[in-house]
Amino acid sequence: MFPSSPDVGREPWDGPPPGPRRTAPSVYGAPGAAPAATPDERRERAAARRARRDGPSGLQPTEPSESESDGSENEDAPEEVEPVPVRRLLSVAVAGFAGLLTLGLIMGAQTAGPGSARIPYAIVIFGVQLLFVLAWTMAIRPPALPLVAGVCVGVAALADFAAISPDTATIAPVGYVAVGGFVAGVLAQLIRRVDRVRVTDSLGATLLIVVGVVAFATLIVLGRVPLGTQAIFVCLTATGVSLVAARLTDAVFAWPRLAPQVPRGAAGVVLGAMCGTLAAAVIGSYVVGFTPVSGAVVGLVAASAAGLADLAAGYSEAGRQMAGEPPTMWIARHMQGPLGGFALAAPAAYAMCVLFLT
Repeated sequence: MFPSSPDVGREPWDGPPPGPRRTAPSVYGAPGAAPAATPDERRERAAARRARRDGPSGLQPTEPSESESDGSENEDAPEEVEPVPVRRLLSVAVAGFAGLLTLGLIMGAQTAGPGSARIPYAIVIFGVQLLFVLAWTMAIRPPALPLVAGVCVGVAALADFAAISPDTATIAPVGYVAVGGFVAGVLAQLIRRVDRVRVTDSLGATLLIVVGVVAFATLIVLGRVPLGTQAIFVCLTATGVSLVAARLTDAVFAWPRLAPQVPRGAAGVVLGAMCGTLAAAVIGSYVVGFTPVSGAVVGLVAASAAGLADLAAGYSEAGRQMAGEPPTMWIARHMQGPLGGFALAAPAAYAMCVLFLT
């Protein structure tokens, strides 16, 4: 194209320039004609037009595509958690363990006598306490686990001795042992420097294990008070029936699910408490010192406490798994629910006997 052509200095995508059309000057520079734009000026004008067209960000605004909008909505929506399947045979096995635990604690209380005759029942209680220490220390995994487990075993033995040795039945020595055991468990974790950092996180775990161990010793004290043996029979029967009925119901009809991560159903928990209360009311009509009403009240408290403790153990295990903690021993994981239920039902039975029955 010749230099005198009117298209010199124009870019094909810019369109016609505003204003009247002017002819470009010739090579020799015609008098009175406008000077031709230099390449730098053309580039600056093109950049200014692009800036006006694209906006201050330099990027042309575009509408979000359908895939991008769907992706943002999916990110905002809560993720659906797949429910944990209910293992029916496992629920039946846990129910069988709860039933055996009920028979052992009740039969031991019925065969206990005064004085040194309480030692066999204390041995039975000590065996249950060992199972509790094993299950809950493996589940919670506090810092310095071997030291805490050893302290809890020593606390169990001292609590049983404190329940048998006094001339009069009192729970005060057992409480002193619980306080001393908790302090010893915390100090055992402070010995090692590596565990000292987590000591604040493990205070609740250590207190829970120590209190659970000492709670079983209250059954020995309860057997020494008036109506204590009958109260053990009524309360532990209600506890065992509640746990067994709840687990068997979960094996057949685990609905409605209380949480997707917990393989338990609300029907089992409610039905278990009702069955335990009914069993206590029936037994109360035949046991001396009880009536159907008093048996139902005592059984309701024990059965409800045991059912809630069993359910809380399932929630705590699900929480540990969601937090990414390593899985615990299989048998310990499924023993802690029934053991926690009886550990809570034992002091409840003592309180109901002392405050309500006598």
